[in-house]
Amino acid sequence: MSSKHVIKGMIGFYILLFFLYLFGPLLVMSVTAFNTPNYPTAIPFEGFTLDWFVKLWNHRAMMDGLKNSIIIGLGVVAISVPVGLAAAIIMNQIYHRARGLFYLVTISPVLTPGVIIGISTVIFWKDFFEGGDRVTALLGLDWSVKGTFYKGIVLAIFGQASFVSAYCLLIIMARLQRFDRAQEEAALDLGASYPQVFWHILLPFLKPALISAAVIGFLSSFENYNTTTFAILADKTLVTVLAGEARQGTTPALSALAVIIIGISLAGAIVYEVMKRREESMAERAKERAKIAERGEVILGGT
Repeated sequence: MSSKHVIKGMIGFYILLFFLYLFGPLLVMSVTAFNTPNYPTAIPFEGFTLDWFVKLWNHRAMMDGLKNSIIIGLGVVAISVPVGLAAAIIMNQIYHRARGLFYLVTISPVLTPGVIIGISTVIFWKDFFEGGDRVTALLGLDWSVKGTFYKGIVLAIFGQASFVSAYCLLIIMARLQRFDRAQEEAALDLGASYPQVFWHILLPFLKPALISAAVIGFLSSFENYNTTTFAILADKTLVTVLAGEARQGTTPALSALAVIIIGISLAGAIVYEVMKRREESMAERAKERAKIAERGEVILGGT
C-alpha cells in the first residue's frame, strides 16, 4: 500500500464523516416521522405509520403559523426586492466617493442583531401609528391608523424587510456589475426613453438575480426567529410555534414537518435542474442550427 492510497482513504473517510454530519440528523428525523412511538425514536423501529402526518395536519397552531409565515414571506419579498433593486441601481450610478458611505448605510441592518431590529420595529411603528391617530383625530376622521396596521404580521414584514432588502441588494449588485452600459446608451441613441430602457433592457438582464433575490428573501423570512419573535406581537409564525413546541417536548409530528420541507426542497431542486438542463440543451440546439445556417449561406455564396 502506497502513501497515495493512504491519503485517498483518509480523504474519503473525512468526506464520509462530513456528509454524515450534514445529512445524518435529517435521515434520523425522517425515520422518526414514520415510527410509531410517541417520542421521536429511530431505533428500534417498532412499526410503520402515517399518523404523525395526520396529527400535523390537524395541529391548528402549526397550520396557522405556516399560513402566517407564507404571508410574511411574500410581503417581505414584495418590499425587499424592489428596495434592493433601487438601491443597487443607485449604488451603480452615484459618485464613486459616496458609494462607500451608501454601502455602509444599506448593509448595516445585516450587521444589526435581530433582537434589536425586532424591538426597534415595534417601538418605532407604535409611535408612528399613534402620531397618525392624532392627525386623524384632529381632522375629525374615524379611521384608526394603528388599529389597521399595528399588527404582528405587518410589523414582522417591516422588521424583516429592513435586513432582507440588504441581501437582495448584494445579489442584484453582483449581477448588475456585469451589465454593459453601452446597451443603455445604444437604446437611448435609437430613441428609447429611460422607462423603456429599464423595462426592456435592464430588467430582462437582471431577471436571474431578481428571482434569486426573491427566493433567498422568502427563505430568510420563513426561517427567521430573532426579529420575528419580538415583532410578531400576539400572532405566531411557524418558527415561533416550533420553538414553543420544542420547549414543551417534541413529538414525531415535528419530524413529519421536517420530512415535508425536505421533500419540497428536493422536488424544487430537481425541477430547477431539469428546467436548467432543458434550457441549456435548447440553447445548444439553437447554436447548432445557427452554425448550420451560416455554413449553408457560405456554400451558397461560394457557388
